[in-house]
Amino acid sequence: MTAALTVPTLRGDRAADARALTEVTAGAEEILAGLPPRVDRDAGQQDLAARVHADCRALREEFLRAHAAQLYRELTGDHTRRPRLPEVAYAAADLVPGLVPTAAQIAAELRHEQAGKEGREIDQGILFGALLALPDAGEHLVESMLGPVPRSLELADLFARTGQLELGSVRLSRTGGVTRLEVHNDHCLNAEDNQLAEDMETAVDLVLLDGETRVGMLRGAPMSHPRYAGRRVFSAGINLRDLHRGRISYVDFLLARELGYLNKIVRGLHPGDGSPPVQKPWVAVVESFAIGGGAQLAMVFDRVVAAADAYFSLPAAQEGIVPGASNLRLIRRAGSRLARQMILGGRKVWAHETDGRLLCDEVADPREIEAVAARAAEQLSAPAVVANRRMLGLAEEPPQRFREYMAAFAGVQAYRMYSDDVLGKVERAALHGMNG
Repeated sequence: MTAALTVPTLRGDRAADARALTEVTAGAEEILAGLPPRVDRDAGQQDLAARVHADCRALREEFLRAHAAQLYRELTGDHTRRPRLPEVAYAAADLVPGLVPTAAQIAAELRHEQAGKEGREIDQGILFGALLALPDAGEHLVESMLGPVPRSLELADLFARTGQLELGSVRLSRTGGVTRLEVHNDHCLNAEDNQLAEDMETAVDLVLLDGETRVGMLRGAPMSHPRYAGRRVFSAGINLRDLHRGRISYVDFLLARELGYLNKIVRGLHPGDGSPPVQKPWVAVVESFAIGGGAQLAMVFDRVVAAADAYFSLPAAQEGIVPGASNLRLIRRAGSRLARQMILGGRKVWAHETDGRLLCDEVADPREIEAVAARAAEQLSAPAVVANRRMLGLAEEPPQRFREYMAAFAGVQAYRMYSDDVLGKVERAALHGMNG
């Protein structure tokens, strides 16, 4: 089969290169439109589509190597605006047609299971990897994602007045300066999905915005699942059924989760006016298990209290995806050997094990865990805690190091979402009702 596209060498001129990219990708769309849906393609058609995508992605990467900094300045008004990830992606699609998918193309992808998608989110990964790799643009983008989301600003006054709020899959309740976030995504054992990620970011924002809250505390609600009925569960990780069904978004979940509420727990809310971020200490209460994303989440807390019968695991290698920023953070907390055993080998670590103490601060009798967690929150309420946690954070995970990690993660994770091994694994896991 002959080459699908004629791909030019870009000349270094922003406008001319953009026109060339748009022309090539428009030709690619014509070829793809003439093919059957992805799941119905024969081997030759699959090979043709793969070469079309590869040629276009190489051209996008070449364009971004030359023009990413200028592109970001155009998207942000020379860094005067602070758009979030989806706004950046879709504005880039309008500014340079063919560089990334449009909102309509992503909406069309959502009509398919993961295995049936064209894989357009990979192109979003290429864009964000390039932007995050740039010190100025990357820092600006990371800081922009630390700002409160509009939903949080709308609800802040209500929560300040009442100290109570229901956010769909997260309940907030403030008592004595401690705001408790209780996750009740109980239809899937608190597995993470797009809606939970949105609710969690709003909840974290509200804790950080609330003048009466000194400490945030996260805990899983009692479950209705027959196997765990009445038991509290911290997190079953990513909802693999939703990933199989094509309902886990690369931008809104996999990337925004890391740059959004997880990073806000670590670094606080960024006011955007040059003043320091608003930080508060956090306690995690781990019961039953913290699998995958749950274990990732526990790593960003100042104090982790775990029930003696709870365990931590990161089955990312078995699933085929990258476990967020765990590769960056777990080595610091637990050492290289245990990090490799968990991430590469899928080792399950029980809280009561010796190695479990590297993943949590206190191991409690399940019957006494509420009292232990309350004492931990009281200790973190001391006036000097916020200043010291900020200095610890600067030493432990400098912003530049986090940005550089996320630049690599952005591209790698986007490709992993569409790799053949991941598609096969999530299909089997979804059929067996597993998460991770």
